Amino acid sequence: MDYKDSLLLPNTTFAMRANLAQNEKARFSKWFDNSYAYNKMKSKRQNASKVFTFHDGPPYANGHIHIGHALNKILKESIVKTHYFNGEKVFFTPGWDCHGLPIEQQVEVKLGSKKKELSKKEIRKLCREHANEFIQIQKDEFKALGVIADWDKPYLTMDFAFEAQIYRSLCAIAKRGLLVQRSKPVFWSWAAKSALAEAEVEYEDKEDYSAFVAFDLDEKSCQKLGVEKAKAVIWTTTPWTLPANQAIALNPNETYVLTKENLIFAKPLLESMVQKGFTSGELQKEFNAQELEKLEAINPLNSRKSLIILGEHVLMDGGTGLVHTAPGHGEDDYYASLKYNLEVLMPVDDGGCYDESIKERKLFKDDVVDEFLRLHVFKANERILELLGDSLLHCSKFMHSYPFCWRTHKPVIYRATKQWFIAMDEKKINSKSLRELCLEQISRTKFYPKSGINRIGSMIQNRPDWCISRQRDWGTPIAFFQDKKTKELILDDEILENIASIFEKQGADAWWDLEIKDFLPANSKYKEEDLEKVYDILDVWFDSGSTWNAVLCSKNYESGTYPASMYLEGSDQHRGWFQSSLLVSTAINEKAPYKSILTHGFTVDEKGQKMSKSKGNVVSPLDVAKNYGVEILRLWMLLSDFTGDLKISENILKQVAEQYRKIRNTIRFLLANTNDLDFIDTRHFNLLDKWILTKASTVFKAVKTYFDNYEFARGYNLLLNFLIVDLSGIYLDICKDRLYCDSKNSQRRISSQSAMCLITKELFTLIAPTLTHTVDEALEHANPVIKDGVKDVFDIVYKDDFNFDFGINDELLLAAREKFLEQIDILKKEKLIKSTLELALQSSANELLSHDLSEIEDWFMISKLENIDSKEALAEFKIGDNSFKLVRADDFKCPRCWKFNAKNENETCPRCTKVLKEMNVKL
Repeated sequence: MDYKDSLLLPNTTFAMRANLAQNEKARFSKWFDNSYAYNKMKSKRQNASKVFTFHDGPPYANGHIHIGHALNKILKESIVKTHYFNGEKVFFTPGWDCHGLPIEQQVEVKLGSKKKELSKKEIRKLCREHANEFIQIQKDEFKALGVIADWDKPYLTMDFAFEAQIYRSLCAIAKRGLLVQRSKPVFWSWAAKSALAEAEVEYEDKEDYSAFVAFDLDEKSCQKLGVEKAKAVIWTTTPWTLPANQAIALNPNETYVLTKENLIFAKPLLESMVQKGFTSGELQKEFNAQELEKLEAINPLNSRKSLIILGEHVLMDGGTGLVHTAPGHGEDDYYASLKYNLEVLMPVDDGGCYDESIKERKLFKDDVVDEFLRLHVFKANERILELLGDSLLHCSKFMHSYPFCWRTHKPVIYRATKQWFIAMDEKKINSKSLRELCLEQISRTKFYPKSGINRIGSMIQNRPDWCISRQRDWGTPIAFFQDKKTKELILDDEILENIASIFEKQGADAWWDLEIKDFLPANSKYKEEDLEKVYDILDVWFDSGSTWNAVLCSKNYESGTYPASMYLEGSDQHRGWFQSSLLVSTAINEKAPYKSILTHGFTVDEKGQKMSKSKGNVVSPLDVAKNYGVEILRLWMLLSDFTGDLKISENILKQVAEQYRKIRNTIRFLLANTNDLDFIDTRHFNLLDKWILTKASTVFKAVKTYFDNYEFARGYNLLLNFLIVDLSGIYLDICKDRLYCDSKNSQRRISSQSAMCLITKELFTLIAPTLTHTVDEALEHANPVIKDGVKDVFDIVYKDDFNFDFGINDELLLAAREKFLEQIDILKKEKLIKSTLELALQSSANELLSHDLSEIEDWFMISKLENIDSKEALAEFKIGDNSFKLVRADDFKCPRCWKFNAKNENETCPRCTKVLKEMNVKL
């Protein structure tokens, strides 16, 4: 007789094969149809008392999204949904950075030589069109990844109202006295022909010259020193800056020496100079640095005087202890020269070439100056070194870390130009500098990981004033008027607000389209003929740094509250968006725009190498979605420690897909074996149910704590271990017998199904924020007792009510099971048994024998548990003082359940016989 039809086999419409690449598209389409998902999330939490405002850092509207974008947005959305499923009111308004150099460069490439024929307005129009194109492309690509956000009303920094808000932020800072204009050396991208902020510079290796140059002290200075001849020896890696030398700086706290060779060095570096062969080390005299102050040396390149000055920036960790000082080409040089009233020479034009001033100021000798006119400074090094003649004591090449423009990827220069700065120290807000206020706010911010506070803190502690002006076309203008005569900024409230109102209606293009009179309010006390416009544009980091104001405070978006609950970006944004946002917000409101900051690392290949097309190791997120499914991409992120770099490759994705399969198959088993349960019964849990519920309660609480602290990798690894080892590997495997072979209304079957339903509901709640598609799909196939009135995944809310602790001590159970399985492996290899059901287990352990024996029998998946007797053992083992024997079962194999509990051959066991009678099956 075939008993298969009498078994209550699992049954579910939840497919084993996820077919994610196809099925996700349909589900995402539903979620984004009329913003169904985001609108439901808003409506479900309208009355929630707790609010979580996530303020999105804007990606740049240029190019398709890459794997880093995917990681970033999926992590953001997972955190937002974590708070949503916790019952909180959430806000997630995505946005885009639309101004700036990369877009302008792309437009320039398309235009080629035609750019010269176009007006600024026409160029800006093309930049706007370029940004709009990629905003739509990136929005569609993010939605293809199932990222739920307020896509119907994203923020764009180029929207007219947004430009007006950026400008209002600038005005607020200017009115607090923090905006200053000065001629000061800044990072200058000659390739982009614009100043750069610190955040726009990245460091790469560059080969440069290491040159030691001797400057003769003039006759008067030698007389003051009481020597006939002396040479101040400087060290430089930028020979091209020597024409603009104005001084030689010494450390005021160090002793200097004059050697027998008439060379001046710092005494702590004398030994190094001996090793280089510059001197034998024999001295003529020693003197304090102050004795040399205001003496003059002669620049060997152009015979101009070079003043000897003192500066704390001169270090003894290299060089000669005498620093070549060109105040137009270095920040330290500039500040050291200020107290000596030295002129800031700047003979280099926007493109990095020497200009006419090299002739006017005689920075090269007359017979060679024409060689250098319009020559790029980096091409001038070799000729300058040649012209130094005997004054060049030594020259070699070396590799060192050097600043590069992060957009053009060309090395930058320091160049003094008139720029606008936000002052970090010289202006006060209620007796505190902006630097001091920012450091206070950082100390009140929560960081994930905690080390973030040290990183941004040290950056704020050491950062220079923020250069916010740029000399480009595409950006928000620094739309101020200056008095033509005094150059004083006009910060009249009526004028400023009038300009902002015009920007709201016409956009910032109006600054170039309209005349000064068009911006002056009626009856203004200022006259058009007395004013002039500032035409610089704002650093794009100011745009993104003021998004908190334009998005969270303007009421133009349904975006939550200020300050935001969280900012989240890659760890590089400690020097970028986190910092610019902090500076703008603190300058205006004296508080940070965020309560917490979370950072993630960068995506690399499986060898830890940076991704590049040339290496062929680039992983496209849309290709992953197409080949594996977005859930696999999400699980990859969730299983990775995102606080460091995240490795991704085809091999890694295959491993993640296998982990997902295990999660899905566990869910499928749970759904399939609870499909016929009519109600959840919590009154009659047996030993095994109590064990798994206690275990699940402990694990789920730990997982929830990890998830709530955004430690997804730790949470998922713990959860997977539970699902694979405890739930699937032990409990569900054990329960198959009672699920399939007991009667439908058997108490222990219903109790086990009830335990499974409770675990399934809690599992869905735990992973709903992160594997939302899978949970939503599973709910469509779930028993109503699991759904419990939930229509789709967005109806789920976490309730801290999964609390089971039956005081089960599983130490002996687990230890005995492990030893038991070791013996089973041996017996099967020796072909003494095919199944554990052929065995009875004999034990002296009263702890086990005192339980319901059928529960312990199922724990070991044997046919019988009994006291130890003299029966011949197939195998034996001990756990502490407890002995265990594996013996053959005495009874016959039941043809229905395969347990060896039948009294006669080919007959069913008592349990199966009873079930079959209830089913009216003739035996």
